[in-house]
This record gives sequence, structure tokens and C-alpha cells, in this order.
Amino acid sequence: MRNNQRTFVFLFLLAFNTLALKGQDVIQIQPNSGAVNFDGIPDDAFWQNAQSFQLVMHAPEFGAEPGEKSRIYISYDDNYLWIGAYLEYADPADIVSTSKKRDEESQNPDAFGILLDTYNDNENALGFFTMPAGQRIDYTIANDAQMMPGPMMSNLLNYSWNTFWDVKTARYEKGWALEMRIPFSSLRFQDVDGRIQMGLLINRSISHRNEIDTYPATDPKYGRYAMNKPSLAQTIELRGIKSKRPVYISPYVAAGFEKNNELNEEETALDHSEDKTLTGGIDLKYSLTSNLTMDLTVNTDFAQVESDDQMVNLTRYALFYPEKRMFFQERSSIFSFSLGGASTLFYSRRIGIDDDGYAVPILGGARLTGRMGKWDVGVMDMQTQKSDITPSENFGVFRLRRQVFNQNSYVGAMLTSRVTPDNFNSYSYGMDGIFRVFGDDYLSVSVAQTTDTLGNNMNGGLDNTYYRFNWERRSQEGFAYNLSYSYSGEFFDPSVGFMMHYGTQGIMLRASYGWLPGSDSKLFSYSLDMSTYQSYRVTDGQLETARYGPGFDVVLKNGWFGKFDLNYNIEGVDEEFELDDEVIVPAKRYEFFSGRATIITPVSKPLSASFMLSGGQFYDGQSFSITTEPMFNVSASVQFSGAYNYNYVEFPDRNQKMNSHVARIKMLYMYNTKLSLSGFIQYNSLSSFVASNFRLRYNPKEGNDFYLVYNEIRPTNAFFDGGIEKVNFLNQLFQVKYVHTFRL
Repeated sequence: MRNNQRTFVFLFLLAFNTLALKGQDVIQIQPNSGAVNFDGIPDDAFWQNAQSFQLVMHAPEFGAEPGEKSRIYISYDDNYLWIGAYLEYADPADIVSTSKKRDEESQNPDAFGILLDTYNDNENALGFFTMPAGQRIDYTIANDAQMMPGPMMSNLLNYSWNTFWDVKTARYEKGWALEMRIPFSSLRFQDVDGRIQMGLLINRSISHRNEIDTYPATDPKYGRYAMNKPSLAQTIELRGIKSKRPVYISPYVAAGFEKNNELNEEETALDHSEDKTLTGGIDLKYSLTSNLTMDLTVNTDFAQVESDDQMVNLTRYALFYPEKRMFFQERSSIFSFSLGGASTLFYSRRIGIDDDGYAVPILGGARLTGRMGKWDVGVMDMQTQKSDITPSENFGVFRLRRQVFNQNSYVGAMLTSRVTPDNFNSYSYGMDGIFRVFGDDYLSVSVAQTTDTLGNNMNGGLDNTYYRFNWERRSQEGFAYNLSYSYSGEFFDPSVGFMMHYGTQGIMLRASYGWLPGSDSKLFSYSLDMSTYQSYRVTDGQLETARYGPGFDVVLKNGWFGKFDLNYNIEGVDEEFELDDEVIVPAKRYEFFSGRATIITPVSKPLSASFMLSGGQFYDGQSFSITTEPMFNVSASVQFSGAYNYNYVEFPDRNQKMNSHVARIKMLYMYNTKLSLSGFIQYNSLSSFVASNFRLRYNPKEGNDFYLVYNEIRPTNAFFDGGIEKVNFLNQLFQVKYVHTFRL
């Protein structure tokens, strides 16, 4: 223990005494008082005084001259940050425009946009992009766009976030052009003596060449999302911006009709019910300062949010689902407190969603995010309504974080609470930090504790404590590594968080070596890695799980991607668990081999797909899984995407077998960038139902939305195997909703 303490002190001293790397020169963006004819063509006199930028090829040939010319300009006036661009083509017939979708995530159409690290903190940024059809695409970036290891491999690009801004595009004889205006009231920034510094990244995608151009040059050694990393941004400076503090008031009204056929407690019959609703609520957003925003909500409604993707769980641990609800999106990275992988001290889906995934009415709440001095601040308080199965609950979270020592390091603290009228009170609190030690090496540290359900801290021992240390080299060229150790006490349980593993301690090591072959090769990058992971239960010291094995991945310059892994697994199952009602994994120690292959076709093509195959030994049996996710951009108005997952598990010695199918199809028709019709149908053989969602959305401008929503859950024949009366549906919901935003 004493040696561990000395090592810990050494690592902290090393991080604390690290000097910042030399930064880039700051570029002064000049203000402009001229008028702009906002038509998508940056040909007004206003643009003659704007700062120009030159792009460099990021892929497939890093550092080369771009295959197509670009002319890019940035300026600002009292109200807006303005971006203009001419995007040329040797042959304008090569322009790819296959979507009009708001927040289009596919990389098939050509695209252009900027990313702004508005606090210049080298970790968080806002993305503003468009495509030739002129749609708005905005998203947030957290954790320096660093891929987080774990079951979801979260990349931390959040397309659920939206804000107020405008863009217009137009075709001209050499290609397409755009004008983008971003209100300063939609940005949060730090004003120091009249000077505002932000990080800037500019990206252009050229589909027919499978090319990405950037400013500044972003080395692909930093991985798949290098062009989104705030730490690689160019610092720009604006001066004399007067803080705009508008108030946005967004009342909504909704009416609906719902029918239900629900199983009774004995699961022997269906209870029929019908319900008509007429309700309303209001959201309010107010910028207290240029960098501090208050959000208030009353009778919060999320009826228009798309359903979660169905998944089959072949593990003994909980599945993680991403947050899609708008109220929890803005500056959500402030509330991030990683406990390794998908585990986190604060998980917003604990609020307003019960353990079975059903919505719990939210009476209202408040949210404060932004910066006070050198501190990033996040405060949230939400109150849910009592229902038949859940009590009324109050959820609170308080978060602080700030940069220390260099521009890529920070420390922070968090406190969460979950309080009910019947004294079921639970609290979580912790401190964390990320330190850039030298070069591309980072040290991450987190320590947290939780109370029991009476709010007691259990004498402050290790039983209710979590801590984790992680050292990694963030590079995909040359030698890289990721080493971490974590400990989770037996009673550590963040009631407003998410945990993959309870009561375990373990160590993980991944070492890799990567190559970027250069212009003479058809390969863009490839790497070899070796990983090992071991975790032990803290209650009895026995092995919980272990995994060892090599991996190989390759990216071709034409856009193909492949990844291959082979693993030797050890599972110490202390309690039997079910894969379904008839397939059970008994408690014992298992050792087995498995493999996995992932192939992704070029995403710049109208038809693209990913394929993942895995299989081999599985506990004391065998398994095989295949997943495919195709996407087809039929035209600029029609898009199809889907997924199919098949799992086969067999335990011959116990005469147990499981087949599962999950199928999903999404359809989108876009009349224009404001009016769209979407359909979402999914089937899960283990749940014995087909769920459908259809949504008409009219969005004339940001903040004004009209929705027609129809949801339906239909049972399959397997649902009635127990002799239950047959019905056509288990749930039907039709809802009309209108939201109108007023700016005061």
C-alpha cells in the first residue's frame, strides 16, 4: 500500500509540474459593419474585409494540396459571427447532395462547417455544418473527441443538441457557396478585457474524392476524429463584442389519444384502457451573462423524441442507452464524470425514465450552465411526479471544473442527490482530473463516494468508494498504450449514475503500434494491438472477468475499414443469469475463446453498410452473432437506414438453445429542409412485439416546431403462447404538439 501511495504522489507531481506546449499564434478576426445580403453567395463588400483561410488535405493524403479549391472567409458584426465560402469543383457535376435532413450524420453528401471551442478550453466545441441543400447540422463535442473504451465506444459527438443559427447555400458556375451566421447570443464565451479567444477548426468533405480538407492541418495520427479535436484548433480572437442576453420563452401545447392493452400482474390476461390528454408546458432560456445560461422547464414533454434502439443483452451487466432529450443536451459535457467505459457518476436518463424504460412525468426543473471566472459550472435540479409504481423524486447535480497547469489539463468536483418524500435519500460526490503530462501522454484520475439510501456515508470507508487511475498515449501512429486501474467498493452505487460493474477492482492494459504509410500506399493507416483486462470481486477476491488477445485494424484510402480481434476469456460467474426465459448460465468459472470482425464500407457512397461478425466458444457452449447496419441515400429527399442483428447461442450439455432477431428500419422523406416525414419500425423476437413510430415535423425556424406523432406496439403470435386473448395492438398513441419560441 505504501508503494502505491508513493507512485500516486509521483504521478500527481509529474502532472502538476508539466509545462504547456507552445501554442499557435492567435489570429485576429476583424470586425465588419457592412450589410450582408443573406442569400448564400458571399459576394457583398462585407466579405472583402473578412479574414481568409486556406485548407490542407487531411485524408487521404495528409498535407497535400486539396483536390478541389476552397475560398473561405470569417468576420463578425455586433450580432453575428459570419462564415462565407466558395467551394469549387473541376466539374460541378461531381457535387453530391443526397440529403436535406436536419442534423444529417451520414458522410455521403458533400459538407462544410466550422467547430468553435468557445471557451478555448481544448476539450469542448460546438459544430456548425451544412450541405449543398442548405440544412442545419449542429452538434457538441466533449472530451476532446476522444474515443472512450467501453461497450458503446462512445465518440462524444452529440447530434441531439440544437441552437439558434442560420445558413443559406446556393449553386454557382464553379460549385456551391454558403453564408452562415451564428448569433453571439447562441454562443457561450469568456470576455477578458474586451478580448474573446476561441478555438477554430474548419472542415470540408468532398464525397466523390473521399477527401477531407481542414484548417488548421490536423494530423491523422490522432485518430478517426482528429478533425473534431478542440486541442488541435487554431486560436482566434474577437474584440468589442457586446454581450447579448435575450430571453427565449418556448410554450408548447399537446393533445393526444392513447389506447393500452397491458398484462396484469399474473400475466394471465390483458387490462384494457383508454386515455385522452390535453396538456401544455413552457421552457425558458435566459443568458445571465455572455457565458452563463439558465434553463427553466415546467411540465416537461418529450413525446417527439425517437424511441431507443432495441438491443439483445448477452452479458450479465446493464445496457447503456444514450440521452436524446433536448433539455439535457446544452453543455452536457460539463456534467460528465467518467467512471471508466460507459460508467458515469451522473446519467441524465435516471431522470424521467424508470428502470423499465418507461417515461415518468417531469413536473419541472432548472439548469444553470456556463463559466464563472475560471470555473466551468453546471447546476441542475429536477422534480418528477408520483406515479403508480414510482414515488415523486427530486434529482440534483452540482458540477465544477477548471483548467490547471496547461491548456489540456483540468480538475473538477461533482455532487449528486436523489431525494424522495419517504426518506429514500442518496448522495454521490467525487473529484476528477485529466492532466496532459507530456507530448500525447495523459493521466486521468477520479475518486468518488456514495451514501446509502438514508444518506449515511457508511463511515467513509472503501466499501462505498470508487477510484480510478488511467495513463494513456493518444496517438494512432507509432507506439501507444492505455493503462488503467479501478476500484469499486461493495456498496458504491451512484443512484443518479450508471455502473457497468459493481464491487470489483481491475486492471486494463492495451498496447498498440500504428503506421501511416503515406502517399505511395493504398492504405491510409493500420495498427496492431495487444490488450489484457482483469477484474476481481472485492467481496471474495475471486476473478469476475478477464480478457486477453491481439487485434488488428486497417483503413484504406478508398474508405474501407476493417477491425479484427481474437480473445481468450475467463468469466467467474458467482450468480446464475438468464439470457432468456429458457436459457440460463449457471454460476461457475468458464474459460473460452472468441473472435470478432468488423467491416465498414466507404461511408461517402450513396449505399454504405457496416458488418460485425462474432462467435466462437461462449461460456460452456458456443455462440454466433451477425449485425449489419446499411444506409441508402436514395436522393436528396429520400433516405433509408436499418439494422439487423442475429444471435445464436447453444449449450449442448444442458440442451439449451437461443435464437434472437432484432430488425430495425428507418425511413425519411424530406420535402425540404423544414418539412419531413419519418418512420421507425423495429422488431425484437425476445420481446415478441413490433414497435412503430411515425412523425411529421414542420420546423420553419429554430424553436418553432409542429409535430404529428403516431406510436404503435403490435404483438407477434409468440406473445399469445400462454393463452392470452389475441389483440391487434398493445399500445396506440396519436399526438399533436406545437412549440413556439418567443425572443424577448
